[in-house]
Amino acid sequence: MKGTELQDVWTDIPPISAQSAERLGYPTQKPEALLERIIAASSNEGDLVLDPFCGCGTTVAVAERLKRRWIGIDITHLAITLMRHRLNNAFGNELLPYEIIGDPKDLESARALAKESEHEGRYQFEWWALGLVDARPAQDKRKGADRGVDGYINFFDDNSGKAKSIIVQVKSGGVKRGDIATLKGDMEREKAPIAILITLEEPTRPMLEEAVTADFYEPERFPGYKYPRLQILTVRELLEGKEAQYPRMAPPATFKRAQRHRRTAEQGRLEGNS
Repeated sequence: MKGTELQDVWTDIPPISAQSAERLGYPTQKPEALLERIIAASSNEGDLVLDPFCGCGTTVAVAERLKRRWIGIDITHLAITLMRHRLNNAFGNELLPYEIIGDPKDLESARALAKESEHEGRYQFEWWALGLVDARPAQDKRKGADRGVDGYINFFDDNSGKAKSIIVQVKSGGVKRGDIATLKGDMEREKAPIAILITLEEPTRPMLEEAVTADFYEPERFPGYKYPRLQILTVRELLEGKEAQYPRMAPPATFKRAQRHRRTAEQGRLEGNS
């Protein structure tokens, strides 16, 4: 084709702005247009694209849209959760099943991740456990401001346009009745309608009895629906398919939704290490 060859300095693709619909809040997120140019120029449909540091999954999402097979690798379970939501939001029912390798699939591997997190990757078990209930990590924890809240789940159940937040706490070690009383205090301080404790160990009877005293949350617009205000969910139960109880009358509001795309790509793989 006639024209000037593409140079090795590209100035025609701007960074993602703070107001961009593409922005998902990941600090190193790249524009899809940039990855689209790279992938389109260096591969054909059906080829395999590998991104060994895939972050929030821009390469993976673009490769899927351009009908490439893909492997995305990242060291953190937070990134794996973000990529999973991005793919589901972007492609919906058109997304073919893919495999997540390296995250715990049973109680034994969950315990192994928790033990590993004691020595390195302090938040890895916590991030993985939050992903079991589709909660996003608390933003201020990495700055040392741990106020007893590890994550949040946002939901809508009225016409105010303002999401309500469920607070989530993760415990990998021994738990006792006092932990529930403390979580009740955190729930009141945060003005949260519901609090969830995810625990690797089975709760004691006094813990369950303390949780019941928190009563139920009843949405004003949906009379007849009742949700325990303080819920204790074990990792075992979550791995077996149990879900947190809260209003789901509107689309999820916890993570910023990725832009919708169409695709007809082949099956991919999403890899992480644990």
